[in-house]
Amino acid sequence: MHLGVSESMRECEYSQISTRNSTPMETPYKKKTPKRRKWESFPGRNKFYCNGRLMMAKQTGVFYLTLVLIIVTCGLFFTFDCPFLALELTPVIPVIGGVLFMFVLGTLLRTSFSDPGVLPRATPDEAADLERQIDVANGSTGYRPPPRTKEVVINGQTVKLKYCFTCKIFRPPRASHCSLCDNCVERFDHHCPWVGNCVGRRNYRFFYMFILSLSFLTIFIFSFVITHIILRSHRSGFLKALKDSPASVLEVVVCFFSVWSIVGLSGFHTYLISSNQTTNEDIKGSWSSKRGKDNYNPYSHGNIFTNCCAALCGPLPPSLIDRRGFIQSGMPQLAPPTNGITMYGATQSQQSHMVLSHVRTTCNGLKTIGTFPYVSTFRNNCLLLFLADEQPEWSYCAGCWPFICSLIQLFP
Repeated sequence: MHLGVSESMRECEYSQISTRNSTPMETPYKKKTPKRRKWESFPGRNKFYCNGRLMMAKQTGVFYLTLVLIIVTCGLFFTFDCPFLALELTPVIPVIGGVLFMFVLGTLLRTSFSDPGVLPRATPDEAADLERQIDVANGSTGYRPPPRTKEVVINGQTVKLKYCFTCKIFRPPRASHCSLCDNCVERFDHHCPWVGNCVGRRNYRFFYMFILSLSFLTIFIFSFVITHIILRSHRSGFLKALKDSPASVLEVVVCFFSVWSIVGLSGFHTYLISSNQTTNEDIKGSWSSKRGKDNYNPYSHGNIFTNCCAALCGPLPPSLIDRRGFIQSGMPQLAPPTNGITMYGATQSQQSHMVLSHVRTTCNGLKTIGTFPYVSTFRNNCLLLFLADEQPEWSYCAGCWPFICSLIQLFP
């Protein structure tokens, strides 16, 4: 009996546990470094707000002037003119004014705080790989700058692709480098200090809706402020009416001097949209409006309605810069800007030769690629096809997040 108890107690004996290293003070602790987001090391001259959600240019003083002029003018109109007009004419006037004001403010902020279509810069490996491919294609070796241009054919028209020595990429058609923001912007229109941002492919429609709605709002306020003064002058005379509502005089002066430029700008961009041109192309005189000429516009769809639908109603392309993504420890850094003379080194040489097979094997989401003459290099098995003629029926590759590093032409 005792033997059984002793055997069971022997089985229940506990081994001694060492607690020498179990105290909190002696426990090894590895401090974690906080992860940085990509917008914190963005190479361009931009400002970011709300943890990278909002993006603007560095020079924002004129933008705040625009904001103050709109808010102050509308505030004076709603405070001093709308009560009188609502009683004497109709209460619909302040309602229409309020809707126009909110629409103008919304499109202005949408234009100013969004990514206009910035193209990511190439990493050193990608830039060196691109230069080596060009060197091999030209049948020469050595230390030499890459050619400044390449030529591709878009809808029967030869278009030059220029090499950007700052971003280390061949810019896609209609892209240009903004000297103020120091970024290559896709379908670059112009840099607008009044909105504090570049105007490009991703925010052009909002910019156009902003200036168009601002034209209507300016004419609306100007017309009804004059109506307010006339109605008051019928009661107590013109000078007495001006003394009774001095804010109306200020509104008339602001609207009178601004309406001409705003309406003129709206008309100019209406012409650009109807012909599918950008401000940059129109200033340089790149294309002719007549189809039969040698320098006809290859991006025009042939009629005004289709051009307007393509510019204002097409799908909004995704942002190519993952500004809120985290910087990984092994992520390659961006290539520094040079004057075109770059040392060749070890690169990811096999990637460019796999582009065509990668398109055939992974890009099943494309509706068509036709005889598309060039594609971009891909990073981490992600590929972006630039749609040269910007036809509405073409789409991005399904499942491929568009990180563009450099634009290359497929060599034989």
